[in-house]
Amino acid sequence: MGKRTETAGNLLQTLRRGMQTLTLVADRPEGVSIAQIAESLGVDRAIAYRIVATLEVDGFLSRASTGHIHLGGAILALASNLEPQLRSLAEPVLRRLADETNTTAYMSVARGNEAEAILVAESSSGLIQVGYRPGSRHPINLGAAGIAILAARPEGPEDSEDVLAARRDGYSVTRGQLQRGAIGIASALRFSQAKQSALEASIGVVALEDLDVEAVAPLVVACARELTGMLSR
Repeated sequence: MGKRTETAGNLLQTLRRGMQTLTLVADRPEGVSIAQIAESLGVDRAIAYRIVATLEVDGFLSRASTGHIHLGGAILALASNLEPQLRSLAEPVLRRLADETNTTAYMSVARGNEAEAILVAESSSGLIQVGYRPGSRHPINLGAAGIAILAARPEGPEDSEDVLAARRDGYSVTRGQLQRGAIGIASALRFSQAKQSALEASIGVVALEDLDVEAVAPLVVACARELTGMLSR
């Protein structure tokens, strides 16, 4: 029994180190070295090398000609499966948010230097809505959706005042940045570091100038947290 428990403990430790390695690599777009992985895990380089080699065989990590370690294609394949699941879970949440706030509710994801709306729901109230189409893109540093996504990233010297405010408040607010007279409110989905690197997304609403920001912002934040919890189970 003791030997079996020890073996299970060793396996769990190895799995934990593998996940920590993936998280470390995901946080370093420039790549990391075996020495950096060993230092971060607090293990010998030989152990770090074996962990990387195992993940490399299954395609979760890849090694550049410089020797630096990057995320592999298997991670990208997993990430590609997140969005269909995200759409399915998000649709009823967005419809409820749109009806509760009498706005157009949407979900956006990061696409390089842009934010793209992948799902849109309009209020059933019959009121005039701000036009927002799935597939619409805009610079990630403009509009509530993109600013919310940037606010979920680690702090950086290039952070704008809008990003700093969104990070402090838990949501972003923009006025007329993408459409004259429109107010946008958005809050990011905040996962663990590894998953956050694979999927950067936010939930938001957009309406005309009579939007009550103080009343609507908590509803947007609550929906973002709800969806994050659903995807983290």
